[in-house]
Parts: sequence; C-alpha cells; structure tokens
Amino acid sequence: MANIYLITFVKRGKNRHTILQLLSHKEKTQAQLHHESGMYRTHVRRTLLELQQRKLVTCRNPKDRIYKLYRITLLGKEVLSRLE
Repeated sequence: MANIYLITFVKRGKNRHTILQLLSHKEKTQAQLHHESGMYRTHVRRTLLELQQRKLVTCRNPKDRIYKLYRITLLGKEVLSRLE
C-alpha cells in the first residue's frame, strides 16, 4: 500500500509524475523518456534514480550499459492512481 510520503514525494516533483505517467503505458528506455517528455537527459536520469530508490520504478536490465529498459512497479502504479 502506498503511504502518504510516497504520494507527496511524487506530487512535489512534476518530473516524477511525468515519468510515472509515461511508464504506465509500457516500458521505455531513458532516451525514449527524454524524447517523449521533453526533459533534459540529466533530469530524466536523476528522476529515474529517485523513483528507483523508492521502488516506484525498476530497471529490467541493469547490467546493460546502453539500452536500459525501465518500467513502473505495482507500488508506482498505486501511487499514480492515487494522484489522478
């Protein structure tokens, strides 16, 4: 169950909410998220790290250095549903 701290964490950052929304449809790479969101690559990377640390997003292939696929977790979906 998503706690209030995770919900407010995502609410405080527009980028966090954007990334979760983009990943809610299907898994994507960092480059795809960059193009679809219009965010700088560094902002996408930092946001993905923040979301990973809180178990809202996971990397499907963390050992791949070039083509990492990210997807939203069940917890991330729950948080996203509570925001909408």
